[in-house]
Amino acid sequence: MMLIEERMTLEKLFQNIRSGKRITPEEGVFILRNAELLDLGDLANEIRFKKNPLQQITFVLDTNPNYTNICNIDCIFCAFYRHPGEEGEYTYSIDHMIQKFKEAAAKGVTTVLLQGGVNPALPFEYYVDMVKRTVAEVPQIYPHFFSTSEIIGMAQVSGLTIREVLKQLYDAGLRSIPGGGAEILSDRVKKKISNKKGTSADWLNVMREAHVIGYKSTATMMYGHLETDEDIVEHLESVRRLQDETGGFTAFVPWSFKPGNTPLEKIIPHYATPTRYLQMIAFSRMYLDNVPHIQASWFSEGKKTGQIALHFGADDFGGTLLEENVHAAANFVNKTNIEECIQLIHESGFAAAQRTTLYDILKVYKPVEVAA
Repeated sequence: MMLIEERMTLEKLFQNIRSGKRITPEEGVFILRNAELLDLGDLANEIRFKKNPLQQITFVLDTNPNYTNICNIDCIFCAFYRHPGEEGEYTYSIDHMIQKFKEAAAKGVTTVLLQGGVNPALPFEYYVDMVKRTVAEVPQIYPHFFSTSEIIGMAQVSGLTIREVLKQLYDAGLRSIPGGGAEILSDRVKKKISNKKGTSADWLNVMREAHVIGYKSTATMMYGHLETDEDIVEHLESVRRLQDETGGFTAFVPWSFKPGNTPLEKIIPHYATPTRYLQMIAFSRMYLDNVPHIQASWFSEGKKTGQIALHFGADDFGGTLLEENVHAAANFVNKTNIEECIQLIHESGFAAAQRTTLYDILKVYKPVEVAA
């Protein structure tokens, strides 16, 4: 049972949030530990409609291929990577990837989220040429390429600074980067799950430099492993501070750790619960008062949980993911298509709005009204 004093504190904090007052990290931890899920969801939904008042949920037609699975940073939460010479390792040519992009574009895909392992055998020119050729040869596709880890790897291989790497990619035609590589922005956790990947400051620095140049990006969070509530709030606080500084984040995307086939599975063998996911969606909508969009994931959490999240503060349903390999390597597979994506949104009580990578609306699909 919650003590009267704690309930009064929660009510006061909720009043402050409704009036537009920003909560502190300490207040955030208190809310995360004490707020009832439905109360948190109601508040997050209020905030969602203040920021995005239309009764619609956006989605993007996208695909998430990988150009290499060779990686030298050995994250213990990852089932995707291989070392050179290991069974199943691959690195595809630019020609191969351009052909995949053309095939995706022919199916209506507008965004390619391209990531790979950190493969030191690839020269920096490979990445620059990948961007140049995508822009020139597949103009229907918007390139949303390369995580912070890959960009740091490019800098190490080329001898360039992070800013110089990002500037050359920008000059080649890249305008947005995905938020992968963040996991949890707590160095206490990072040392345990990805000790070769760098610090939280490294991820934030790449994002800062990208935003200063003119890139937009998403911010992500992978929870459900070794983190505490304090680590969750530290992560969100870091994102919020950088957004205050640069305004470069378009959306925040939380998802839960998938243990299958990973070294971390021996320590964390189970999935985070749907309840925890809904809590993460609602709490992030409440805490990240300066981030425009919160993305729910039918893909990483299951379609029903994704639908419920649309009533817990999320206003975006992610993409159709024509291809995805990282979660598949962990034996976690969900698939959909544009028709089912629209249906899932309509069943949730919203119009479905197809968007671009940067959240410009391309087409709105309104639910069909059934006569009584």
